[in-house]
Amino acid sequence: MSDWPSGWSDGEQNRNRDRYGRGAGGNPRPENARVMPHVQRPPHPRAPEPGPGPHEDTVPDEAQRYDSGYNEGQVYRGAGHSRPAPPSPPQAPGPGAYYPGDDGSRPRGPGGPRGPRGPRNWRRRIGYSALALVLILLITGVGTYFWADGKLRRDVDLASVEDRPEAGEGTNYLIVGSDSREGLSEEEQQDLHTGSTEGQRTDTIMILHIGDNGNTMVSLPRDSWVTIPEFTGSVTGNRIPESQNKINAAYSSEGAELLVRTVEYNTGLRIDHYAEIGFGGFANVVDALGGVEMCFDEAIHDENSGADFEEGCQRLDGAESLAYNRQRYQEAEGDLGRTQNQQEFLSTLADQAASPSTLLNPFTLYPTMSASLDALIVDKDMSLWDLRGMFWAMRGAHRMNMPVADPGYETSKGSAVLWDEEQVDLLMQQLINDEEVTVGQE
Repeated sequence: MSDWPSGWSDGEQNRNRDRYGRGAGGNPRPENARVMPHVQRPPHPRAPEPGPGPHEDTVPDEAQRYDSGYNEGQVYRGAGHSRPAPPSPPQAPGPGAYYPGDDGSRPRGPGGPRGPRGPRNWRRRIGYSALALVLILLITGVGTYFWADGKLRRDVDLASVEDRPEAGEGTNYLIVGSDSREGLSEEEQQDLHTGSTEGQRTDTIMILHIGDNGNTMVSLPRDSWVTIPEFTGSVTGNRIPESQNKINAAYSSEGAELLVRTVEYNTGLRIDHYAEIGFGGFANVVDALGGVEMCFDEAIHDENSGADFEEGCQRLDGAESLAYNRQRYQEAEGDLGRTQNQQEFLSTLADQAASPSTLLNPFTLYPTMSASLDALIVDKDMSLWDLRGMFWAMRGAHRMNMPVADPGYETSKGSAVLWDEEQVDLLMQQLINDEEVTVGQE
């Protein structure tokens, strides 16, 4: 029985026999050995294949798109199963490649130099530097504050002062320069021409008023003839009776508290803060500042204080400054002339201490602060801000003497300075009410 499909001719059978191959004895190949036509499977979606490696030829696009369905050398292991081709090695990006997040201004290549950094890094660096600077200044400022606050000698207790007047407008400081020789050796006393007198007296007494209508500095001559009110002594504990005397006697007998009580009693002005400096401390402050520039209209020579200055401008050291502030015998107005010199000197001293050349130079600022804090004696309620306000106000304050009726008033205690009571009352009312000072204005 023929195996060929019906309808085929002998020639077709012979041709088909030759097509199927040569069998032994010319027998046709069995039916189960017949090659089945290849059916192409529909393509499956797959990830894009990596590009050619560094040593592989690039295949044209048309050849890549053509798939004959027959892979040379591919071993079939069942229907639709094949061994995947090995992946190509990862390739480095070529020169000029850009990366996500780049701002497009700095291309990078393998091994190539990095482009310039964007402005964000510089802004970040500037921000960090500014923050570090603020922290350093903050730490330095806090440390300086506690260091300075610990050096203040708060020895004067204004709460012990009796029968105090009501507080007015503004702030009132009592500034005192004493002739204390505390801490001075015999050689230093000789160099400063202070002598070796025992006890303490006031060489300078000033009221500094700070208000909204201007600052006013009023000098009280140390020979002012006043009433010293009764007082319970802080040193002896005894009750001191009321008396008439020079204002300097109040300080020499019972110190700062009785002096404050005497000033308040005779003026009606409440004293808010007290500051005192002695001979040695005054000279040290001037030396730490590097001297004070002063100008003289005429030569000054005073053997008692040691002042010896030629006419013109010159820089005074600590000893020379002390001599200038203490001299009064050459002045035509005596003690009144000396108070004017003291006001001018203190204003110049405060102005130079607050200048940028001092505040911005730590090698001058800290020695000056240290010398000033060591030299001052203040009241228990004085803060560093109060002290700063006092020095700052002295720079441009209106300067004047207490109105005087008789600078050579003869008393049982010798020649004294008698105040003009009417003008004094008017001046004190203007200070209490923080009004513009008109007393003494021409």
